Amino acid sequence: MAEGADIQDRVSMAEGAEIQDRGLFWSSKPAEEEDKEKGKGEEEELGFFGRVAGFIQNTIGFGKPTAKLSGFHLPKITLERADIVVDVLVSNPNPVPIPLIDINYLIESDGRKLISGTIPDAGTIHAHGSETIKIPVTLIYQDIKDTYDDIHPGEVIPYKVRVDLIVDVPVLGRLTLPLEKNGEIPIPYKPDVDVERIEFEHLSFEETNALLHLKVENMNKFDLGLNTLEYSFSMADATIANASLGKSAKIEQRGVSTLVIPLSFRPKDLGSAVWDVIRGRGAGYSMVGKLEVDTPFGPMHLPFTKEGGKTKLKKKSSARGLGDDDDDADYSDED
Repeated sequence: MAEGADIQDRVSMAEGAEIQDRGLFWSSKPAEEEDKEKGKGEEEELGFFGRVAGFIQNTIGFGKPTAKLSGFHLPKITLERADIVVDVLVSNPNPVPIPLIDINYLIESDGRKLISGTIPDAGTIHAHGSETIKIPVTLIYQDIKDTYDDIHPGEVIPYKVRVDLIVDVPVLGRLTLPLEKNGEIPIPYKPDVDVERIEFEHLSFEETNALLHLKVENMNKFDLGLNTLEYSFSMADATIANASLGKSAKIEQRGVSTLVIPLSFRPKDLGSAVWDVIRGRGAGYSMVGKLEVDTPFGPMHLPFTKEGGKTKLKKKSSARGLGDDDDDADYSDED
């Protein structure tokens, strides 16, 4: 009996040791099988949550929003800068609003960065709705010319705009919607405006009428459709005329066009120096103004100046009001 009890005690101790090694709630299966079943259980758990997420997505209607670049506008172009607005149309198919976390943008030309930036907290897209997000960007031409010395005024350069919309969608999480668009953008050059000749039609101290022939040279690689001309014309340090005229003319790229502008003024109000110029004595003149034109890229306001020009004027033979010594019909401009 003592030997039987000793054997039973040893069996009990071995069982207790195995319980201690494998834990309180142990099974008779080998450890390898338990590990496999444990991994399978975790996969089933993940699969369960995935099925729950899929059920929510399919039942409630959560889906990935869509976006497209719907427009690229140049509302303002000057000789110094181009204001750009990029339109992005975003559609939200979900039953709840989704926030736009960030908008990252990049504009490049031939792989070279022109400008980039980030717009944080760009707003919210309404549930089951579509909205156009406007991204304002400004290109400073001097910065471009300082960085890339092979880009010159008057040229048209290719561009590629890249936009990344980062949104946060319930169930789906944070998503990035990448967009791209290609096109062309101008680097405008100011026009060269000069006096070609002046034809006097009527001369008197009380009133003088003339036609001012302006030569306009378009230095750009794109056409200009002239709509309005604003100018101030001075001779002998006296302002002869200030005017804003609606003119319709096409000035072709790298081309020259002549504009004929009527002038009317009273020499007696301007002093003897102006009358001396009209009677044939040379004098300096100057012009400042701007052209309002249409281009393939939108409207532009192009200023111009002409300082230090010199002209010698003679009346046409049909003009009246001067002495016989003032005949001749040729009017020349000497710079």
